[in-house]
Amino acid sequence: MSNIAIVTDSNSGILPAEAQSLQGVFVVPMPVLIGDETFYEGIDITQHRFYEVLSTRTDLMTSQPSPAAVTDLWDEILKDYDEIVHIPMSSGLSGACAAARMLSEDYEGKVHVVNNQRISVTQMRSVYDAITLRESGMDGAAIADYLEKVKFESSIYIMVDTLYYLKRGGRVTPAAAAIGTALKIKPVLQIQGEKLDAYTVARTVGMARTKMIDAIRKDMKERFGGDSADNMHLDIAYTYNDQVAEEFKDQVMEAFPGFTDIRVDPLSLSVSTHIGPGALALACSKKIKL
Repeated sequence: MSNIAIVTDSNSGILPAEAQSLQGVFVVPMPVLIGDETFYEGIDITQHRFYEVLSTRTDLMTSQPSPAAVTDLWDEILKDYDEIVHIPMSSGLSGACAAARMLSEDYEGKVHVVNNQRISVTQMRSVYDAITLRESGMDGAAIADYLEKVKFESSIYIMVDTLYYLKRGGRVTPAAAAIGTALKIKPVLQIQGEKLDAYTVARTVGMARTKMIDAIRKDMKERFGGDSADNMHLDIAYTYNDQVAEEFKDQVMEAFPGFTDIRVDPLSLSVSTHIGPGALALACSKKIKL
């Protein structure tokens, strides 16, 4: 059996410190650009500092890792491992996957880049799936093939608290943002692999939460073969307000009483840049069947 390392980026919600507790898992921290300075998620910029800067409406951007940051990590890992399975964020949301695939061509089949089509908690689930597949005896190529085969067996719905950041990113027009703000509309977005898209709107936070729960239940039943805990993972992500996220978890557990291991994690900074603080997300991922 090959000695396989698993690499992901911090968009998965797995930060370098957490990866240290996972055997053979490594993380590429995503860059955050504030003015002329570059910081790295989970290294020298915290969630608190990020939202502090975001609230001032300072010039803030996220970017993909530099080629050197990726290849330097791969080179170091391959001193101790035979193969790498690299799981970047969705190719529909960033150029990081395409860049990594190009870089992997120089590694003579030792690096397998997964076009995973996931982000945040669903990308995190892919990392844990890769660990399980590695433990089952699969080699790197087989793990990558499996993850690509099941990449669309996940779904995310996100309630946005403010339209300001969507307007700033050009995802809604200024006029639509003004109307939505005046009517206190809560947009619900979705990520189904390729991109962040509109799903529906709600007039209250409570209605938005209910719409997300209903949408996830529908996906699990109609797309993924059932809404039982034996079949699916459920996860919650949020931007900046962990207390609200924990309250939402109670609501989700009441709606899905069989799910006892729901994770609650901050949304990655790359997503948070576009949706701002106060967002809540509910995600499901189909469990792997070996």
